Amino acid sequence: MEKDLFSEYTKESEPTKRYKGYAWHTAIGLQAVDRLKTSEYLMHTAIRNIEGEISFEEANALLQAYYDEKPVGNADDRTEEADKVSARIAALLSEQAFSFTPNEYLSIHRKLFAGIYPCAGCIRDYNITKQEWVLDGNTVIYGSATELRATLDYDFSKEKNFSYRNLSMDEIIHHLAVFISRLWQIHVFGEGNTRTTAVFFIKYLRTLGFDVTNDIFAENAWYFRNALVRANYNDLKNGIHETTEYLEIFLRNLLMDENHPLHNRALHISDKLKTSEN
Repeated sequence: MEKDLFSEYTKESEPTKRYKGYAWHTAIGLQAVDRLKTSEYLMHTAIRNIEGEISFEEANALLQAYYDEKPVGNADDRTEEADKVSARIAALLSEQAFSFTPNEYLSIHRKLFAGIYPCAGCIRDYNITKQEWVLDGNTVIYGSATELRATLDYDFSKEKNFSYRNLSMDEIIHHLAVFISRLWQIHVFGEGNTRTTAVFFIKYLRTLGFDVTNDIFAENAWYFRNALVRANYNDLKNGIHETTEYLEIFLRNLLMDENHPLHNRALHISDKLKTSEN
């Protein structure tokens, strides 16, 4: 139902409704990177915004009032986070303003997670690991807490000075996959890295002339995250090498309207190990 609803809006002839439909569909879909689900109230609020009944500011205010009045639920229930962050992502994706700077990246995290995470917009000051399903419970090696700002500045500087002139689309897609996978691997924040990176990346792609108004992010957010993981994981003893091939397939669908199947099971390392053993 949700997919059909937003598909209807993304085919709208009216540009405002069409673009808002894309923004909300993408925003809600991106919650899948942390396996979160939004509420029916959020869906109702999104429709009112798309139809022009309320602004993004009013949508955020309604969500705040709704959760202020709602009884405190299970501590493991993250629906409030999913709803509020979805509304904030939709608003950010509807804005044209953008600057390719580390501060913009930090600002996006702050705007998405203010009032949700204590250190929204702050660079983490501790090291982290995260168990990954796609790695059979292993973790990517993330950036060292003592080097995060320097690493972030370096990656931005390197990309800002990079020239896409005379590159083929295959070369452009490969470069973009490498850039975004390295930016994500830093894992500047304690939580919310993938959603922040996705929003930043979508807005950056626009500055490069890409439209990015299809449903690839909305319907394949978890694949996107798993592809980022596989782009940053090595287990040479078992024949597992970091690879951007999965990100590149994702980007070909996103940017070139190709139709490669995006199946998470294809990224799971146990399947790769079985294949190498046969």
